[in-house]
Amino acid sequence: MSVKPLSPELNRALHDGLVIPAHPLALNEQRKLDERHQRALTRYYVASGAGGIAIGVHSTQFEIRDKQINLYERVLRLAAEEVNRAQLDRPFLKVAGLCGPTEQVLDEAETAASIGYDAGLLSMAGLVHWSESDLLKRAEQVAAVVPVIGFYMQPSVGGRIFSYDFWKTFAEIPNVVAIKIAPFNRYQTLDVVRAVCSSRRRDEIALYTGNDDNIVADLLTKYRFMIDGSPVEKRIVGGLLGHWAVWTRKAVELLEEIKRQRGNEGISSEWLTRGVQVTDTNAAFFDPAHLFAGCIPGIHEVLRRQGLLQGTWCLNPQEELSPGQAEEIERVYQEYPHLNDDEFVRTHLEEWLDQ
Repeated sequence: MSVKPLSPELNRALHDGLVIPAHPLALNEQRKLDERHQRALTRYYVASGAGGIAIGVHSTQFEIRDKQINLYERVLRLAAEEVNRAQLDRPFLKVAGLCGPTEQVLDEAETAASIGYDAGLLSMAGLVHWSESDLLKRAEQVAAVVPVIGFYMQPSVGGRIFSYDFWKTFAEIPNVVAIKIAPFNRYQTLDVVRAVCSSRRRDEIALYTGNDDNIVADLLTKYRFMIDGSPVEKRIVGGLLGHWAVWTRKAVELLEEIKRQRGNEGISSEWLTRGVQVTDTNAAFFDPAHLFAGCIPGIHEVLRRQGLLQGTWCLNPQEELSPGQAEEIERVYQEYPHLNDDEFVRTHLEEWLDQ
């Protein structure tokens, strides 16, 4: 299969900056796929004004790949069907999560490309004993099948730390179109941005935040480095985020407002306050108090409250809300009512659930 590059329209949209929610998995009480609510979630993201979706990723639960569950291809197809059915008159990026050793990841890349996905989010999780050189070779092979979005995942949820040289070499791989930066760490975030700025392909790679603990600041910051004696500037233009799987309509409004601010020399300190509010809500959803044990059920709980999911069930029965997490979600609902999109969901829920 020859690789299909991003269309010029999609590429421009990717570089302008998109809200790309990490798509959850809808299950019923028997922990089986709930197709009605799975489709409703995709419809919600499309209607919210998101610029894409990422599915088959951590928020969709890695267990979908287990042989006895075997939901990877099915959930990719369901989401693609709904996006195609919407007949959008704007760019919408379909991103498939890709993971595992080379044989598995290439199989997933070929599956995603055959269904019509535009790019693959390439996870390095679970390959702790692989050398950086081996991982770079793997990335080159995947990029020959589908446009690649690199993924720097924080160690506390299965990622690992990579060197500056790794990211500089990664950026040189043809058909790497973006990098999701999600180490939840300022130093490691800087490594990626500086590495891309040092690359000959710096203008071909869009940077996206996955730092759910620092979303607003990431999107407002202009990064500037001296490269070979000349200043080079780069922005993190959008987000591919589990956090944006909830309250998505408000996330779209937030990003559009930030885009309007980017041309201003002075930015109000109120943005810092808003950034802290978003981070506080993320703490309730993602459960860092318990080392992120409740991050997927936390997302599910918000969607359950809105009616977009029937419950918080995960494929792994051990994954459930942590003690006190539901109360924390209620707290941020009360403290930051301007951040939720409950009214938007309430208005459209029936049509999204209509089969």
